Amino acid sequence: MSDPLVLIPARLAATRLPNKPLAEIAGEPMIVHVWRRAMEAGIGPVVVATDTPDIAAVIEAQGGLAVMTRVDHASGSDRLAEALEIVDPEGRHDVVVNVQGDLPTIDPSVIGAVLPPLTDRTVDIATLCALITDPDEADNPNVVKLVGHNVGPGRLHALYFTRGRAPWGDGPLFHHIGLYAYRRTALTRFVSLPQGELERREKLEQLRALESGMRIDAMIVDDLPLGVDTQADLDRARTLLTRRRLN
Repeated sequence: MSDPLVLIPARLAATRLPNKPLAEIAGEPMIVHVWRRAMEAGIGPVVVATDTPDIAAVIEAQGGLAVMTRVDHASGSDRLAEALEIVDPEGRHDVVVNVQGDLPTIDPSVIGAVLPPLTDRTVDIATLCALITDPDEADNPNVVKLVGHNVGPGRLHALYFTRGRAPWGDGPLFHHIGLYAYRRTALTRFVSLPQGELERREKLEQLRALESGMRIDAMIVDDLPLGVDTQADLDRARTLLTRRRLN
């Protein structure tokens, strides 16, 4: 690896929580909190990729970098690929870390934890997961499970991702965390692939990579970041970050 680039895709057109990236949390827009956590990770330059001038403006007001992308992208990965070519057309960065723009409470060390699997040249994409400790999560279709086998300390080779309870039988279940590190070549290949059969069925984009024979490995982390998808999530994030500032 050499000189990773961190990209944060962000758009306003969320269905469950409109204008989500600009939602106020502890006095600042949510996207600013995510940008700060990515900067604190210290693994490389951080750029917010957006289709909305207001999002770019709040990042630039903090001294951050933002790039405008097309409005018609079908996924965050497509936005990521366009932003990469705008920011780094010379190809200096060979690893791209994709931090979702709705993780305002993420621990910066968790962002950096995604990189180690890419020291293995057979791994195309790295991601994160956490042990499921709440029994209700095991059968919750909104909690994506990573099914894999151990290939090293705290590291799994991902075999499948599902919204169902899996695998069957005794043993741990893992909550997938939607943060990725791509080899640049892997991202280019991934966005060129047609949508996969299992991807359509599970509505999980990462299955496209597995269906095409790409390898995904995951690091197991202790801290499960709060993803903000609903008003209840937003209220919880406000409480957590306000408490941190008071402390």
